[in-house]
Amino acid sequence: MMPSDTETCMQGKVALITGGNSGIGRGIVHRFVRAGATVAFVGRNQKKGEAVLAEVHELEGQGAFFAVDLADESAVIKLVDGVSNRFGRLDVVVNNAGIGSRRGGIEKSDPPGVRWQKLRGPNVDSTYFVSAYTLPLLARSGGGAIVNISSTATLHGNWGLYGVAKAAVEALTRSFAVEGAPHGIRVNCVSPGWIATKEDEELSAAGTAGGEWAMPPSLFNRMGTPAEIAAAVLFLASDDASFVTGQTLIVDGGLTITDYPSIPLLSEVGHRLRSS
Repeated sequence: MMPSDTETCMQGKVALITGGNSGIGRGIVHRFVRAGATVAFVGRNQKKGEAVLAEVHELEGQGAFFAVDLADESAVIKLVDGVSNRFGRLDVVVNNAGIGSRRGGIEKSDPPGVRWQKLRGPNVDSTYFVSAYTLPLLARSGGGAIVNISSTATLHGNWGLYGVAKAAVEALTRSFAVEGAPHGIRVNCVSPGWIATKEDEELSAAGTAGGEWAMPPSLFNRMGTPAEIAAAVLFLASDDASFVTGQTLIVDGGLTITDYPSIPLLSEVGHRLRSS
């Protein structure tokens, strides 16, 4: 198989992108439009969705915005029917919608069941419902790809239920990869580290002191960008990844391979692979 041109690898394809009206999802929408896809993207904020749709048109792309609560199974059914009726096919699904611990709406007084419900619905239920109801539509189009977005929080216990919810997304990725394979559907996952979005501008500022990070968010001493996550998503959705399924690709600038507490100690001994 000849490698696809990433600038046109989605030409003639329809992609459904959840959580596409801000942050990483907005970056994915932009990247897919530039690659030639028609995009159906989902969010809960109508105003933000209309703004991103205007950006799609500025990029000379085609698309539609759907305001949907993806934790509601009946609403997901209507969404998938709406995409099918409007575009006639579906080739790629990107399950980016979710909510983190900092914006999960959890109160200190919430009991365990309420805490889990607040994070499970937007993260796990949404990914499950969208994947389950789009699988037949992808199969009808001759196969395709689902790309889920998890988080490196799955590796860090301090992120609590958010990490648990995103771990479930990675488990769903593997299970749907098995279920989708007979239909030519690949299912993979991207696990971002610290990514700078407009929503996290205050974090980017607060995380620095005199222009330097006290604890760097990556080996490159910077946060990643939505465009960098979008590039990984596009690869997994494209024919260049035709033999890749059931995998989670960590895109975190090396954060998770770094043992920060050891740095002061190891800087004093000859642990490096070559002398400097």
